Amino acid sequence: MKGLAEKVVIVTGGGGGIGSAICRRFAAEGAQVAVFDINPDAAQSVADEICDRGGRAVAIKVDLTRQASVVDAVASAEQQLGPIDVLVNNAGWDQAGPFLKTDAALWERIVAVNLYGALYMHHAVLSGMAARGAGKVVNIASDAARVGSSGEAVYAFCKGGLVAFSKTMARELARKQISVNVVCPGPTDTALFRDFAGEGEQGEKLKSALTKAIPFGRLGDPEDLPGIVAFLSSDDAAFITGQVISVSGGLTMAG
Repeated sequence: MKGLAEKVVIVTGGGGGIGSAICRRFAAEGAQVAVFDINPDAAQSVADEICDRGGRAVAIKVDLTRQASVVDAVASAEQQLGPIDVLVNNAGWDQAGPFLKTDAALWERIVAVNLYGALYMHHAVLSGMAARGAGKVVNIASDAARVGSSGEAVYAFCKGGLVAFSKTMARELARKQISVNVVCPGPTDTALFRDFAGEGEQGEKLKSALTKAIPFGRLGDPEDLPGIVAFLSSDDAAFITGQVISVSGGLTMAG
């Protein structure tokens, strides 16, 4: 895709299933990748894989629930790779359960990762982009933000907030030539989904039901996401901002 070679890209949650797939795709496009993750070993594994294939990547540990950690991580990425051209807010965490059976401690943890983590990342990165008059942001939300998801009330709350925030940032920063777009995965076969679905017969029943409900007849795969993320980060999408795109095999179709 046009314009990604040599660009500096941050991917949060870069050590996970979707995140690592996104990191590999950017590296394949010639970008330099900062793999942000709370798990330094997972981040380093992805960075090593990219470097072994001839790309350039660095692993950076970050705790997205702490603004100071985010600021330090972004500074480290810029020191090692240069000014940030693309930010992909991909990291997420959830614990499934009916809302009325959850408590404030769980809500705070979900909000800290999924909502405040993204806010901290935007604040740390966008000032530099605005000063340079260029930049791309792709936020990974969820179709739970668009249609809801039983057992994921607070997660949906966070992702819905991220969609609204993204549209606002797209409006505020358009004159600075910064685009902000959102990708909403549907049910995708990741560790997060497996934690949500649960083990054993219950998990298999949920997976089977979702598979039948998805017009394409399968769950999403982490490799289904990097293409749209790379496109929205490229010069091919130079006139696209404030948009929300579902990657759900047709499960959700929103105009």
